[in-house]
Amino acid sequence: MSVSFRGVSVALVTPFREGRVDEEALRRHIDFVIAEGVQSVLPCGTTGESPTLTHEEHNRVVALTVEWANKRVPVLAGAGSNSTAEAVAMAKHAAEVGADGLLLVSPYYNKPTQEGLYRHFMTVAEAAGLPVILYNIPGRCGVNIAPETTARLAKSPLIVGIKEATGDLNQMIRTIEICPPDFLVTSGDDGLTLPLLAVGGGGVISVVANIVPGPLVALWRAWEEGQTQKAKELFYKTSPWFKALFLETNPIPIKYALSLTGRMAPDVRLPLVLPSEPVRKRLLDLATEWNLVSQ
Repeated sequence: MSVSFRGVSVALVTPFREGRVDEEALRRHIDFVIAEGVQSVLPCGTTGESPTLTHEEHNRVVALTVEWANKRVPVLAGAGSNSTAEAVAMAKHAAEVGADGLLLVSPYYNKPTQEGLYRHFMTVAEAAGLPVILYNIPGRCGVNIAPETTARLAKSPLIVGIKEATGDLNQMIRTIEICPPDFLVTSGDDGLTLPLLAVGGGGVISVVANIVPGPLVALWRAWEEGQTQKAKELFYKTSPWFKALFLETNPIPIKYALSLTGRMAPDVRLPLVLPSEPVRKRLLDLATEWNLVSQ
């Protein structure tokens, strides 16, 4: 389990065009974020619109990402589901095509108990044999992975970290306190990246890094080198994106922002829709300010 997912990991969008996955745009996008220095890439997470990908599309996006990344950076494949059997199938496929690890979201809608969460994650991890990052996002899943459950899971060599998107820094601190020193607690909220680093976190799985990965990578490197003031300056420089990209449901704003760069269409799948006019204006203003708008 030597692969590391510390640092800045990009929760990749899945580009669409005319209702289909735009594979060429995805390849260009992977090249862009890797060239900007990110530490790893994540296909088929929430930002990748995994809930509306067919099983065939999901598997294809994971396989394409592994193939195109070509070992330049590790690939953390989204393989979560509210059906344990379905998650096992996706996890096994990710292992077969060469993914380096798995991101497993809590089963949504079912609202399992803490024991159910433990058994779900262990079943999927043991079936695939890959390093697992848990994904705790109660706002979407309706259930919270308690720090004590995370610590119990962390006893397995297969469970190497957790993406924390609770917004609760106290819970993150508790998780860091009771888990092994090498267990990764990474931020699932761009806006909590620096606060989590300050209490012992190990990075961010980022939406913002889809469009401005450079400053986030520089922030991470500055923090690792002990340049805390530089990290703070980069955090506040990038913070307008933290706000703008969550004015409406992710990934609606990030896909529209990326369309302004000319790298892909803004298309999302129902029940998501294109952003409202005020959000479009805010994103255009911000992209213009950062000289990102395609001419």
